[in-house]
Amino acid sequence: MSAKDASPRAATREAGSGRRAELLAIAGELFASRGFLATTVREIADAAGILSGSLYHHFDSKESMVDEILRDFLDHQRAINDEVLRAHPDARTAIAELIRQSFRAMHRYPHAVAIFQNESKYLAQFDRFEYLSRAAAEFERTWTRVLRDGQRAGAFRGDLNVKLAYRFIRDTVWTSVHWYNPRGRLTANVVAEQYVAIFCDGISEPDRA
Repeated sequence: MSAKDASPRAATREAGSGRRAELLAIAGELFASRGFLATTVREIADAAGILSGSLYHHFDSKESMVDEILRDFLDHQRAINDEVLRAHPDARTAIAELIRQSFRAMHRYPHAVAIFQNESKYLAQFDRFEYLSRAAAEFERTWTRVLRDGQRAGAFRGDLNVKLAYRFIRDTVWTSVHWYNPRGRLTANVVAEQYVAIFCDGISEPDRA
């Protein structure tokens, strides 16, 4: 096949890939705002300005759409967490960076994060989405490992209940997706630095000499 023959096909594939991404973005916004169960394929198609039948040329179901949305986010977050652990052996620095990366993910994948927060418990009932429970457990192991390392190194309090600390950080950080505005005045980095300061230094005024 000549380059002349391949060029139109490549353009078609690129256009198809772009259209899939557009449809996933529309579906993700609807799933995040209305809920997965409440959102129909027809509503996704209407929002995209196409017929429902045309949507099925790209995806066989709304389950396939939410699956792709969630896997993309989780694959990214898993890779980022691994990178943080490799780059930051110091536990305090690693915790701070995990918090920062969580907010950056929230900025990049706001709808996926909201879906993961809101729909995981329901979706994980089905075999297709059993990886959601595994991902949540893996993220917990990552954070609690860093917290325990910090305890052993004397960076974190010895009386800290690691599981409670993890849940506190997890729930406080990730549920902020419900109010965080990617286009708002407070950027993800600004919010992240405030959270790092609160979690690592507390809210009390330091003692003054």
